[in-house]
Amino acid sequence: MALHFIIEGVIDSNIRERIIQSAIVLFEKHGFHGVSVNEIIENAHTSKGGFYHHFSSKDELLYIMHDMFISYVLDKSANVIQTYRSPTEKLIAILAEFIKVFDLYKPHITVFYQESVYLKGPYEQQIKLKRKQFKQIISDIIVEGIKCREFRPSLDVHITTMAILGIVNWTYRWYNRDGEKSIEEISRLFIDFILEAVLCEKELRRDLNKTLIQLTNRPTSRS
Repeated sequence: MALHFIIEGVIDSNIRERIIQSAIVLFEKHGFHGVSVNEIIENAHTSKGGFYHHFSSKDELLYIMHDMFISYVLDKSANVIQTYRSPTEKLIAILAEFIKVFDLYKPHITVFYQESVYLKGPYEQQIKLKRKQFKQIISDIIVEGIKCREFRPSLDVHITTMAILGIVNWTYRWYNRDGEKSIEEISRLFIDFILEAVLCEKELRRDLNKTLIQLTNRPTSRS
């Protein structure tokens, strides 16, 4: 009996992932309103019952595509805050995880930005809440860095936060796994650029080079 439940759970998990991957491919090609639930399940080789066992609607499916990558970033950010004391190290570590998302979840992110205008009600509210939480994490680190005199006192916290998010978020439009640079190399370039803009003393950058290399050389993983 226990084995039956284990096998059933694995099958359910596989069906859920197949539906998500099917929807990503179809939404990217035809748009959210250009794809029906029937087309999603046909492409995923499952049933309508299988779809509604995991998702209440196409809207929820689109929401989950976003939730997968924003939840990853929030979970990693919480761990970073518990692990590091220096605001500079926190910023490096969080940016490394943030940038990694564009390799781990590029199709999800592409579809979300392309089709998110169609999300309404509670799903839209939840997305805004989680994005606001991540924005606040970055903002709090900037404030902490200024107070600790690691970051330049002349920084405008809001503008600096928005600039960092803007720089990284646009990655989904041009990043290619088969491109000239790996996500780790791109991560180091972005972080170096951002540190150059925010750090109070150039010596701090030299001292943190080892930390930067270690954090951006970790294997890409969703765990």
